[in-house]
Amino acid sequence: MISAVQNPYSSEQIAAWLRGLLTIAWADGNFDVQEQDIITNLTKDELAPCIDWDSLEIITPEELVAVLGKGTAMGENFLRTAVMVAIADGIYSKSEEELLQKFCQVLELDTKALTSLRHTLENTEQGQAPTSHPPDILHPMRDWLDGLEIHDPRVARFLCKMIPSQCPFERDVTLFGRKIVHIPPMCKINPLYEQLVGLRFRALSYLADECGEDVSPYI
Repeated sequence: MISAVQNPYSSEQIAAWLRGLLTIAWADGNFDVQEQDIITNLTKDELAPCIDWDSLEIITPEELVAVLGKGTAMGENFLRTAVMVAIADGIYSKSEEELLQKFCQVLELDTKALTSLRHTLENTEQGQAPTSHPPDILHPMRDWLDGLEIHDPRVARFLCKMIPSQCPFERDVTLFGRKIVHIPPMCKINPLYEQLVGLRFRALSYLADECGEDVSPYI
């Protein structure tokens, strides 16, 4: 069942939003299959089926602010979803951080939450695990992500699709019968995993309670 709630964002705004996420996904030079599948499927099936995926290109900070505006709630909500794309694999790269900072500056948004997230980057560069931070360092980022307002069914569907319903299982990667790497559960390598799960629950509640949609495909 498709929602009858009116979309507050225009097609142009959603296209810019998607191009921004694409730009973040490409920022570290490792646009892997998982990232591509997530954004492609969301583009075609959820957010903007009328937009040609092949026509989507990276967006400059100047192009982004021209559509989303300066100091807007929409720009801040975009930035929250961009952060989620950046940390989806549990690793926050320097190139992703630099691009998010540029987006912050042109959108004229507060960057204090991103400053706390930078500590994760600093420890990663020093060879330390992301979870080695004292629990209060990322508190500003947790509060900021919890402030994501959901007013558009397409954004709600994006959250439900992007964030897994349960923590992905840990697994070993083997080659010729020998283990070459062990991948821990996502909830252990992503220090903001609980915030992402909370956002997913709120998105589900919005679709079910306010939009009257059947959310069983997301569960």
